[in-house]
Amino acid sequence: MMFLRIFIIALSATLMPVAGSAGPVVVTKAQRFIELVRGKTLRRPLIRLQVSADGTISGAGAFQKVSGNWTWQDGYFCRDLRWGGSDLPYNCQQVSIDDDSLRFTSDRGTGDSAAFRLIPQRD
Repeated sequence: MMFLRIFIIALSATLMPVAGSAGPVVVTKAQRFIELVRGKTLRRPLIRLQVSADGTISGAGAFQKVSGNWTWQDGYFCRDLRWGGSDLPYNCQQVSIDDDSLRFTSDRGTGDSAAFRLIPQRD
């Protein structure tokens, strides 16, 4: 159960400062978000996700299939996810970029957060 909680926190939404970074910048526009994730895999230990411009999310987490949908609402990334056999609660998240990492902070920026590296997808 503890692993599931940690996994949900990671998918719900700190990012340690990166040397040479100017610091995180909040992403407020859907178009900018799409530019950032286009052709990339969002990666963190045991999690690999693709977030597509068509509003779909796919990938794997802890060896379980992840799927879902997302929209951009009032400056926030809003998503629903299914991980393995579990539906994760709908949540709108603040997104910020810091170098090659995206941080998702749940509950419109007031909750838990998780950082994902942006890795170019291989053909």
